[in-house]
Amino acid sequence: MKYAFPLAAVIALVLCALILVQIPGMQYLFGVVIPYLAMALFLGGFCYRVIRWGKSPVPFKIPTTCGQGYSLPWIKHDKLEAPVNVAQVVARMFLEIVLFRSLWRNTKATVYAGPKLTYESSKWLWLFGILFHYSFLVIIIRHMRLFLDPVPWVVSFVEIGDSLLQIGAPTMYMTDVTIVLALLFLFGRRLVNPQVRYISLVNDYFPLFLILGIVLTGILMRFYIRADMDINAVKQLAVGLVTFSPTIVDKISPLFYTHLFLVCTLLAYFPFSKLMHMGGIFLSPTRNLANNSRMKRHINPWNPEIKPHSYAAYEDEFREDMVEQGIPVEKELPSQG
Repeated sequence: MKYAFPLAAVIALVLCALILVQIPGMQYLFGVVIPYLAMALFLGGFCYRVIRWGKSPVPFKIPTTCGQGYSLPWIKHDKLEAPVNVAQVVARMFLEIVLFRSLWRNTKATVYAGPKLTYESSKWLWLFGILFHYSFLVIIIRHMRLFLDPVPWVVSFVEIGDSLLQIGAPTMYMTDVTIVLALLFLFGRRLVNPQVRYISLVNDYFPLFLILGIVLTGILMRFYIRADMDINAVKQLAVGLVTFSPTIVDKISPLFYTHLFLVCTLLAYFPFSKLMHMGGIFLSPTRNLANNSRMKRHINPWNPEIKPHSYAAYEDEFREDMVEQGIPVEKELPSQG
């Protein structure tokens, strides 16, 4: 049931958009109002989460270290696994963000008869993770041609490279295939692997189904509903949105509004979900701190200012109670006579 509810939710979103957009006047709601609200939620929520994380105190130096730290000159130092300066931290972060280095080094633990615990390489997750993220990035860059006029050469170059195989008419983009394969693998992994299935929640399945719905509606528009839709009308709407002068054109298929509605749902959902790891990776103290706690003192920002409290002052404060409890004191209580 953990994946039945999010799947039903995505199907309900699709049906809601397909049905309501048929009502006169609702095209403006789905084509203008909802996109602006979704973008406002995305930008506002994203900035709020990042600023809140940035203001959070870091009480301890907790960088993740998996190699030899800097010590004696004749002991080889692992600069990426235990960075001690800014340059090494930047190099580590770059490889983590661009190449998913920690996922490449990931291993899976399996218990066999005996019992026998083994650790094995797990590169499939890294491969399909790379395919998904970079396919998504290329698709976003390709869609920039709808919002920019004239189209920058970078966008044209990416689009030409993505359709390099020249398969079909209209040409099939390689990223359309790779992102579907990656999403199916990530979903299948949560079903097949019992450990991953046990810890998976509804909010793990919902983004997968939502993004898959976005991709499939986009593929349907490109290969099957293209004749029913004027691409110039879509570009006119997209340019109008980014220039704050939106114009609704009648020559737009209801499937486009469904596709746009799913994209808006993803944008609005993004800042409040696990997808925010895109911004959180830059603020993770396990990644962005140097392993130099023995070279430089790390001050805990949570520590309040504590004034010195000597034993003499402590005894002056609690002398009567100490005497009453039979605890020896250095100074006796003053005589009452």
